[in-house]
Amino acid sequence: MLAIVDTGPIVAFFDRAERYHHWAVEHIEQLQAPLPVCEPVLVEAMFLLQEHSRVQDTLLEFVQDGEFSIAFRVDDHIRPLRDMMRKYRDVPMSLADACLVRMAEIHEGHAVLTLDSDFSIYRKHGRRPLTLIQPTAG
Repeated sequence: MLAIVDTGPIVAFFDRAERYHHWAVEHIEQLQAPLPVCEPVLVEAMFLLQEHSRVQDTLLEFVQDGEFSIAFRVDDHIRPLRDMMRKYRDVPMSLADACLVRMAEIHEGHAVLTLDSDFSIYRKHGRRPLTLIQPTAG
């Protein structure tokens, strides 16, 4: 399966103390590498893993080794990102979330691997729901 990866699953994958660690490991290992990410997702993940410098280094190693691929340039998509962030201002939508929705528009066959329920609200091309890979409620 092809999927774009959000911050939550990356952090859970690397941090054994995270609630969804086992879920993230299982799903990330099943996905076809390289896993597309955007730089805002990496920035968020590095921030959330700041207490774990070795883990941060391992995350960057995954990028270096091609397990994660930076597959999106923010500056190439400013207008649609701004439009999306305005549309979902009440949610609110982060830059990382906007990038992932835009990536899902570009990479039609990709799902979004996420822990964030806001992705059930967001729409591709303004009207189509995203294909999501999320833990089941409960």
